[in-house]
Amino acid sequence: MRIKKKNICALLLAGVCCFIILNGCGGKAESAENESQENAPTEEAAEESGEGNANIGEFSTQDITGETYTQEIFEDYDLTMVNVFTTWCTPCINEIPDLQTLSEEMADKGIQVVGIALDCIDGSGSADEDTVEKARMLAEYTGASYPFLIPDKSYFNGRLAGISAVPETFFVDKEGNIVGETYSGSRSLEEWKEIVETELKGAVE
Repeated sequence: MRIKKKNICALLLAGVCCFIILNGCGGKAESAENESQENAPTEEAAEESGEGNANIGEFSTQDITGETYTQEIFEDYDLTMVNVFTTWCTPCINEIPDLQTLSEEMADKGIQVVGIALDCIDGSGSADEDTVEKARMLAEYTGASYPFLIPDKSYFNGRLAGISAVPETFFVDKEGNIVGETYSGSRSLEEWKEIVETELKGAVE
């Protein structure tokens, strides 16, 4: 009986591990995020200030190459797919080449992809240079040419507050409004294309 119980426990543990590997990374994301969000506003505070989840609000930050970006990044596209990831998350890394392909194939439909490297900011709200360098290597390794943004001190006006598992993906229209659904976990290229088509239709109606 003890042997059977051990076997059952082993099988359950293996199943949980497979689910995490295939779909997304939790736990460590929550720990890293909590450490780096000591000065980030809460979602409630963001909502009270009129920013919150309805609109991404004004921000100014840099990508991993040092280029500055503001909310104007959204203006030239009907829909922006924002993919929040970390440099240590295997499912996040595995889907980046597909996201690069998606950004190339759907640009003429008014779609762009933007990455946010969640772990590239430290507890003081400053860029963690070691992690930024890892993100640069990751972009080179995966062939990603779309921007990998570093979270600003406000965590994009609180939108990134509360993320405990990565990757997480959401969509923003050209006016900076957060639209459609939020998606947890990684997906295949074909799955993302179908989702993007659906979200684009809702954004332009």
